Amino acid sequence: MRMDIQECEIADVKLITPRQFADARGSFCEIWSDRVFRSEVENLTFVQDNQSISRFKGTVRGLHFQRPPFAQAKLIRVVRGAILDVAVDVRRGSPSYARHVAVRLDAALGTQLWIPTGFLHGFCTLEDNTEVCYKVSEYYSPEHDAGVYWNDLDLQIDWPVKPEDAVLSDRDQRQPGLSELPDFFVYGETSRDLAVSR
Repeated sequence: MRMDIQECEIADVKLITPRQFADARGSFCEIWSDRVFRSEVENLTFVQDNQSISRFKGTVRGLHFQRPPFAQAKLIRVVRGAILDVAVDVRRGSPSYARHVAVRLDAALGTQLWIPTGFLHGFCTLEDNTEVCYKVSEYYSPEHDAGVYWNDLDLQIDWPVKPEDAVLSDRDQRQPGLSELPDFFVYGETSRDLAVSR
């Protein structure tokens, strides 16, 4: 296999590191393998690739999710710069409910973060001009787009930026707290379960 896959503190979230092969010209790696992903992580189809460019260090995007039946699983990677990437478990009944995984992703290592459905997702840029690419398992649906306030104290996320210095969208400054979030996700449901009612 040309990828190393590790479980995070919340086992359903995984770090995927492509193996790099270097020579005098530079390096080569496989950043995506449908066969490996289906057999080693989850048997699903990604339908869309997204890319964001953040001009400034300290830009926070999140915490976002889509409600069922358009819930999105995501595979995140950085192609320039670096981020602190965060996934928050919001699956009711989960032993890790309201807990989070926070990992540094950067372009140099190429490590990717797999975030299944039932998690909030957000990140903070650690460098100027950071570019993030990610695969999603459902198309964007404005009617199902939702979020939670990035710095909700109930989440206890140690962001690498002070609240007064964070660069945020108007929308992300007005997101509700976790305590206001209905039970959209239940522990044990898969991406296919959440899409079946559509």
